Amino acid sequence: MRDAVLAGHRGDAEGADRLAGHDDPAVRAAALAALARAGALEADRLVAALSDPAPLVRRRACALAGRAVRDAPDAAVVEALGRALATDPDASVVESAAWALGEAGAACGDSQVEGLCAVAAGHGDALCREAAVAALGAIGDPAALDTVLGATGDVAAVRRRATIALAAFEGPRVDEALRAGLTDRDWQVRQAAEDLLGRQGGA
Repeated sequence: MRDAVLAGHRGDAEGADRLAGHDDPAVRAAALAALARAGALEADRLVAALSDPAPLVRRRACALAGRAVRDAPDAAVVEALGRALATDPDASVVESAAWALGEAGAACGDSQVEGLCAVAAGHGDALCREAAVAALGAIGDPAALDTVLGATGDVAAVRRRATIALAAFEGPRVDEALRAGLTDRDWQVRQAAEDLLGRQGGA
């Protein structure tokens, strides 16, 4: 793994590329990061890494994909992230894919938004639901409003994220949810609701 890390710091794309097919998942993950650092991580490599047998590699691919699509959205990468979100059996990968789709923002299409809504509303892992709600807030697609409003009734961490995500939406239902948030048992939810209502009042 040391060689893969050094390849990234030296800008040695060729060396990192050789290590990207290593038997050790930790080396493959480090090689991906090295390719990114060297400016040589292509979209097709990212797409392939998102279906790597090892969750460690898939998580690293999600993280790198999130940074990549934030700077230069690529439809194939966004679609691959959507597949990972919908089908990956590892919750940590689903969480990472949700974060990456949030970074993609407006580059997400209907299928990615639908996938995020499904995770936000029904995934068994609260961290995945929280990440999906955050992504929906970052994307701001009106089709996600019902899901975000529903998440204001989830566990505290998800409620906080949902309340913050409401900043991307508007209308009477949003105002009602924010007013309800003022009496939430979690103080961070109350604070977020107060801040957003205050911002609306100031506007």
